[in-house]
Amino acid sequence: MDRRSIIKNAGIAGVLAAGIAPAVHAQAAIRWRLASSFPKSLDTIYGGADVFSKAVKAMSGGKFEISVHAGGELMPPFGVVDGVQQGTVEMAHTVPYYFYGKNPAFALGSAVPFGLNARQMTAWMMHGNGRKLMNEFYAGYNMISFAGGNTGTQMGGWFRKEIKSAADFKGLKMRLGGGLIGEVMQKMGAVPQSIPGGEIYQALEKGTLDAAEWVGPYDDQKLGFNKVAPFYYYPGWWEGGPEVDFYVNQKAFDALSAENKAIIDAATKVAHVDMLAKYDALNPTALKQLVAAKTKVLPFSQPILEASFKASMEVFAENDAKSPEWKKIYADLRSFQRDQVLWFRFAESRFDTFMASQKL
Repeated sequence: MDRRSIIKNAGIAGVLAAGIAPAVHAQAAIRWRLASSFPKSLDTIYGGADVFSKAVKAMSGGKFEISVHAGGELMPPFGVVDGVQQGTVEMAHTVPYYFYGKNPAFALGSAVPFGLNARQMTAWMMHGNGRKLMNEFYAGYNMISFAGGNTGTQMGGWFRKEIKSAADFKGLKMRLGGGLIGEVMQKMGAVPQSIPGGEIYQALEKGTLDAAEWVGPYDDQKLGFNKVAPFYYYPGWWEGGPEVDFYVNQKAFDALSAENKAIIDAATKVAHVDMLAKYDALNPTALKQLVAAKTKVLPFSQPILEASFKASMEVFAENDAKSPEWKKIYADLRSFQRDQVLWFRFAESRFDTFMASQKL
């Protein structure tokens, strides 16, 4: 008698008595931890991990839960790559350029000076070679990456004094988001500082910092920077479209079922789209409120932008010489960007320029 006949004739009690288990596999509940590099007070950038976690729980019917922990709760904000690499946590939500000191190639997973804007970055990652090249690189750190949001082009930061020329950067103590922009600003005479977002206000207030950049109007207003630095410059040429990423421990990811891997992939895309949309929705009102509060919103001059571009190209050439991973990925990014700049010049840029001149 075959297995199906036994089950049919003996009933469930007989099956269990015969030691034959039914072909039903109850999926065990999965509980992961995610370490963020951001403070809970920032509902936009920190909130991306919450959006992701809720999507995973919903899509798995509650069988896959990921707890989100703010920067400093489980480990330092800049220690999350070590945490994922070592398996202390299964996941992290962070900005890749924070880890430029480990290898310059990390920055290419997020933003480089005069790099891609948000849409172009997503295009390179999803339909260019970006994600493939970055994950080949991340394999050396025992992790895999997924897009986890984008802020769009950021503002150029808060300054305690006016910046009229590139010479005004000399000796300026400025908080910057990553080591790459720090190296560029050093060439321009600034003294870069790398500190978490939650510590910037106090440093500006005490005069430990002369200037600081974070993200844009909504987040910057929440952190109160306008109260301690009156000059707000734009654009943040070092972050034209910085991608925030989810890092997943490779061993933990490989252990997931195909279904749960698909859930991770889908949930990261939900969070990625949501973050940029939220910033775009909230930044305009925040900017108007900052201006109403007497913030001086000023553009970096053309000579400053040109000096910044020149310094950036010098740093990129140095990175080509010292990091083969950087050289390979950077060449692909710039090749992709050339066509993107050409395309955007004919459509998006012309449209945006015209609309900015119209009264609605």
